[in-house]
Amino acid sequence: MRLPRDVTGDDLAKAMQSLGYEVTRQTGSHMRLTTPRHGEHHVTIPRHNPMRVGTLAAILGEVAAHLETTRDDIARRLFR
Repeated sequence: MRLPRDVTGDDLAKAMQSLGYEVTRQTGSHMRLTTPRHGEHHVTIPRHNPMRVGTLAAILGEVAAHLETTRDDIARRLFR
């Protein structure tokens, strides 16, 4: 699946709530999201507007590895 090119960090953080992630802290222009699903997992998201596609792909890959699924599956769930 082709990743969207106009996603902001805030948009991604909001979308990731559907996967069980919550913003646990913010330092400067970065947010840290945490989920207790499948064991605790943390991911850091920059609050850039828009976020670089490579950064978005890396974050989705990290989340997919934690949830034991594919990056495309995570992208479909978040950006239908």
